[in-house]
Amino acid sequence: MQKTAMLAAVLVGLGACAMAQAQTVVSSEGNQRVVVYRVNVVSRTTRAVSYKHRSGSTKIDFAGTDLMAAAQGEARVESKRGALQIKAEFSGLERPTAFGSEYLTYVLWAISPEGRAVNIGEVLVGDNHRSKLDVTTDLQAFAMIVTAEPYYAVRRPSNVVVLENVIRPDTVGASEVVDAKFELIDRGGYIPTGYNFDPVILDSKLPLEFFEARNAVRIAKSDGAATFATSSYDKAIEQLKEADELASMRHIEEKALTAKSREVVQTADDAREIAVKREDADRLDAERDAAAGQVADATAKSDADMRARRHAEEAGAEADRRRADADHAAVAAQLQTQAAQAESDRNRAAAANSDQQLQQAVQDREELRAKLLQQFNAILSTRDTARGLVVNLSDVLFDTGKYTLRPGAREKLSKISGIILVYPDLRLAIEGNTDSVGGDAMNQTLSEQRAKAVLDYLAMQNIPTTSMTSQGFGKTQPVATNDTAEGRQQNRRVEMIVSGDVIGTAVGPVSQNLPMNHQP
Repeated sequence: MQKTAMLAAVLVGLGACAMAQAQTVVSSEGNQRVVVYRVNVVSRTTRAVSYKHRSGSTKIDFAGTDLMAAAQGEARVESKRGALQIKAEFSGLERPTAFGSEYLTYVLWAISPEGRAVNIGEVLVGDNHRSKLDVTTDLQAFAMIVTAEPYYAVRRPSNVVVLENVIRPDTVGASEVVDAKFELIDRGGYIPTGYNFDPVILDSKLPLEFFEARNAVRIAKSDGAATFATSSYDKAIEQLKEADELASMRHIEEKALTAKSREVVQTADDAREIAVKREDADRLDAERDAAAGQVADATAKSDADMRARRHAEEAGAEADRRRADADHAAVAAQLQTQAAQAESDRNRAAAANSDQQLQQAVQDREELRAKLLQQFNAILSTRDTARGLVVNLSDVLFDTGKYTLRPGAREKLSKISGIILVYPDLRLAIEGNTDSVGGDAMNQTLSEQRAKAVLDYLAMQNIPTTSMTSQGFGKTQPVATNDTAEGRQQNRRVEMIVSGDVIGTAVGPVSQNLPMNHQP
């Protein structure tokens, strides 16, 4: 048997809390450490085990509490894919009705180190006071307890704890620091004070689930389900009537009665939970409304006092404001005269400097234009035109008859983009052209694709697509004759027109007979 890891957890009763102190225990094999955490609490301290995922199986014992000292048990916990299987056997269990007429069964709980209680199965007592249980849970670290309950589908454990898990000497392993708490419902908590709850008279001819169903409905009613969860409660009542009809038959179909009874339990418990939550919500709303009313009254009185103080302060300040207004008027007149004089001086200075500023702006644009022309020419053939700086990407930068950029073209475009990124106000018009070889449609499409390929690559170099356009002209704009190979090569080109106010030009309008512009 693969040994499991064990951790210790504090399982605290309702309302109990304390500070934990740790002590270290060395396992029997001497190579693993078990850290045991204990606290002084009102009720007891229970230890949890970390059953590591798919680590084999281990055994754990159960011991009876002061409520049922003769009870005992044993469980084998085995890791399965996605869950832990628990095969438990208990003995010495007395009838749960000994703790009160509302208790009809026992439930096995898994308690996580964080205090989450999970109902993992009903413990049915046999004729020889023994019972077996084969269940699974998705928790990996937990403690186990057995409590007396009014029906199997409860969602929180009662404080009628009759069995607790006990760590065996051969259950050893490493541990981690944990601090777990969980709430227990007080004995009698299922039945409100003053509520008339007649004891259930058990009949050996009928399954226990039938009586649990009646318990669940009555407890739901005692918690206000008929008022606060009417729909669910009425449904539970109808289901209980169906169960009563099955129970009154001469030949009782036990499976059908059991199934219907479990359905009643689930519906009634849902109604009870809904009712409890709605009652709590109504109570909180009433408390909030009462608090809001008190706050409103206090606020109204405070507002009245504040208005009275403000009125007195305003009356005293009115005279001061009137005196200050006269002073302000005199100061304002003086400031207005000074401002008019300053504005006149600024206008004269602006007029004197306007010609110089205009000349300087023209000179700056021309210098930048010349600088960019020189930089572009060092990479690709560039010429200065009225439209702007025209950078020429020759046909050799593309695969023959295709629009795929060759590595050399990408390298040159990367350098071009590095220059353009320095001047974000520049605008780029990318125009594709072909020779006259081939059909018009093919040439038009190829010119558009090559221009778009250049635009897409520049966009990958972080040039904003909003500052670029691409356009194809096919064979309509030759720069040389198409009668020679040299002339056709010159005509197969992509031109990038760099413009913008920063260099004193803008891209001119496109003629109406040109193909539609392809915007990015």
